[in-house]
Amino acid sequence: MSKLLSMLFLALLVLPCHAQKKSGPMAPIKDDPALPRALLIGDSISIGYTLSARAELKGVANLHRIPTNGGPTSRGIENIEKWIGQTKWGVIHFNWGLHDLCYRDPQSKTQGNRDKANGKVTHDLEEYAANLEKLVLRLKKTGAHLIFATTTPVPEGEAGRKVGDDLRYNKAAVAVMKRHKVAINDLHAAVAGKMDTLGTRPGNVHFKPEGSKLLGQKVAAVIKVALVKSSK
Repeated sequence: MSKLLSMLFLALLVLPCHAQKKSGPMAPIKDDPALPRALLIGDSISIGYTLSARAELKGVANLHRIPTNGGPTSRGIENIEKWIGQTKWGVIHFNWGLHDLCYRDPQSKTQGNRDKANGKVTHDLEEYAANLEKLVLRLKKTGAHLIFATTTPVPEGEAGRKVGDDLRYNKAAVAVMKRHKVAINDLHAAVAGKMDTLGTRPGNVHFKPEGSKLLGQKVAAVIKVALVKSSK
């Protein structure tokens, strides 16, 4: 009897976790066949704004996202075929940047081994641009309307990222996008100068719920415009 009670107790502990996973940003969604399909590709910043964007697009589009953190461009290259799948996408909204410009040192005790003083950058500007070039060429083959989101700001005091690198990497990314006529969603401009109020805490690149909501609204707005254009 005691063994049975223990098993029931463990089941009760696990069930809320499953329930949360099913309703979270990473959970798969069921398509409305009458609506177009859009895909989000990005890191934890995009994870933060997924639900907000999805709410804004309710009744307009089936907004999916990759089921993981998109990480740096190298992770994108390794996984892009799996993430895209065989599905037809109307819009693909994507970003890589914060992981590419991050300095890491295996000896660092900071979360993610971040260390901009002693670490090595994940991808320098040249590598970043070259990787984006490969990714854009692959994404264009889907026939989807592509939207690149600029990388959000690096605040003062970030352990593994240098202030200003966000601007440098965005400049390199925008050059690639313009060359391939990919639309730009300037999320950097949307929150620049607002990290003190929208950021989770000093020195952190992540956003409070109100910050993620703002980003999600901007993402949804550009996706709506893109869907109208792609339907003509």
